[in-house]
Amino acid sequence: MFSRRGPILIVISLLLAVGAAWVANRWLISQAATGDASPSTVSVMTAALDIPLGTKIEARHVGSIQMLADTTPGGAFKDVKSIEGKIAIADIMKGEILLAPRFANQGGGSALAAVVAENMRAVSVRVNDVVGVAGFLLPGNRVDVVAAYRERSDTRSETVVQNVKVLAIDQTASSDKNEPVVVRAVTLEVTPADAEKLILAGQRGSIQLALRNPLDEKITQKPVAQVAAVRTRAPPPAQSVAVIRGTEIGKEAPKQGR
Repeated sequence: MFSRRGPILIVISLLLAVGAAWVANRWLISQAATGDASPSTVSVMTAALDIPLGTKIEARHVGSIQMLADTTPGGAFKDVKSIEGKIAIADIMKGEILLAPRFANQGGGSALAAVVAENMRAVSVRVNDVVGVAGFLLPGNRVDVVAAYRERSDTRSETVVQNVKVLAIDQTASSDKNEPVVVRAVTLEVTPADAEKLILAGQRGSIQLALRNPLDEKITQKPVAQVAAVRTRAPPPAQSVAVIRGTEIGKEAPKQGR
């Protein structure tokens, strides 16, 4: 009896072993399929260093990070070639994700032309490098423009335009340094109407720039012209005496005594 049970037990053991192997194989296949379905990642371009406004992007300015494909922000660049040659229209900090709205194509002409916002104009004004804040300006600062001029016997000053952006100092639209430099000309971003005011103010007299706090965006609605106390008086009329010579009567100024 026991001799008959032996082969039966061996067959049952083999069947159980085969079944266990099949179950294990199916589990391994399911785990592999789960691994293949993991979320995919993509490369996104970032700033490898601080990028000042007006900078033409080169490969050395660009780094990259890996992000989940469904979390990539709109307008992000996926490779270096897609951003090389573009012009930064804002200051960009190291590590920031590079986004299309913060760059412009250079196209023709200088890099400055690409920085000027739509419907705005770039106007250069001469400033005094000793008086005023010309030595403390950097591209991206905000300023008011004050003009001083003579009107008859008075000297007047008035704010021509307010809260305008500095696009360039002298011939530099960007700077890799954070230290201001002494300049004699500043290029401002203004509306077409304000461009006319600036040019007229420069013809009438001298221009000075008033540096604004970047958080101060208040606009004075009606700037009031100031009259300086330099009014001059007309000289008193010269005194004269009547002189009679024969039948002729004339007037002469009296001689000063010694």
